[in-house]
Amino acid sequence: MDESGTAGCFKQFALDLYGSEGVAAACLHLQNRHVLDVNVVLFAAFIGARRRQTLTTSCLDAARSRVDAWHREVVRPLRAVRQRLKTGPAPAPNELTTRLRGKLQQVEIDAELIELDQLAALTSLGGAHPLPGSPTECATAAIEAVVRTYSTSAPDDSDQRAIETIAAAAGATSES
Repeated sequence: MDESGTAGCFKQFALDLYGSEGVAAACLHLQNRHVLDVNVVLFAAFIGARRRQTLTTSCLDAARSRVDAWHREVVRPLRAVRQRLKTGPAPAPNELTTRLRGKLQQVEIDAELIELDQLAALTSLGGAHPLPGSPTECATAAIEAVVRTYSTSAPDDSDQRAIETIAAAAGATSES
């Protein structure tokens, strides 16, 4: 498959995976607990489930350097404003600010899609370690690599359940 085909395949995989039952909640759990970029987690799931590889620290660093500024300067501020409008400041929340929140959510999603496009360019990046095992097992290992590399705290049982939820859906998505 050529690079553009792999890139398109990754983006569709990420969208399908995120839409799978329980995955959004599991991703948000990891995001909130470990301040992880969900798109990097989806990238790891793709590399694990589809390529049967885990990511080296240098591969993860390349992914983060490709999207970190965008995520920090665009995605997170959009998310913060959208979330803030749930409760205030005055005149929020009201009908007008609820509509504004909906528009901001779409802009935030568009920003996340741009980030997915940036990560897609790295799907053929060399340096990943090949893994034995099923797509689900490989996705688990790749997601665990993200958590271990970028989290300041060790994964607990709830994190492991979140990782397993994402990995199981990634394994199923890779087979469809």
